[in-house]
Amino acid sequence: MKKVIGVLITLAFAASVNAGDAAKGQAKTGTCAGCHGADGNSPIPMNPKIAGQSAKYLAKQLHDFKSGARENATMAPMAGMLSDEDIENVAAFYAGQSVQHAAVEDKFIKLGERLYRSGDADRNIPACMACHGPTGEGMPAAGFPALGGQHPQYTAAQLKAFRSGARNNDANNVMRDVVAKMSDEQIEALAHYLAGLH
Repeated sequence: MKKVIGVLITLAFAASVNAGDAAKGQAKTGTCAGCHGADGNSPIPMNPKIAGQSAKYLAKQLHDFKSGARENATMAPMAGMLSDEDIENVAAFYAGQSVQHAAVEDKFIKLGERLYRSGDADRNIPACMACHGPTGEGMPAAGFPALGGQHPQYTAAQLKAFRSGARNNDANNVMRDVVAKMSDEQIEALAHYLAGLH
């Protein structure tokens, strides 16, 4: 029991050391708001909602854009202007916001829900919720992103980018291996289902 408590204290301390300052982060988000909205709920369907995303995931993406590990002509210069401290602070600010969910058309629910909750055994596709949580909240400690509430257009574009290999900043090829087995129909249904998941 003492060992478990010690591990929990160590993890809590590590999290607090790496935690950014949300107030300082908000002061750095003026440029971000044009594409992602003032609170991280992007009004543009092809731009991601970053509100409520875990700080760990957001910081990784910003570092990846800055280093070129994740390629994006718009985000590379934006991230390039941020120091490591700025990145932690901006990530803390957006992590503290709440994502807005959308209604889902009935035609996407059955297939989208099946893929998310059960996967597809015939195609050897695991359930998405194994890494992204039962309500799409992600697994912050592991750095797995929240998916619930995301724009379907953005989600579908990212899944297709993983499938083609154009996006390759996933640890151990996990997303590329999973999405390589998905059809366009499955990607569309899943992307729309996620918009309302919470």
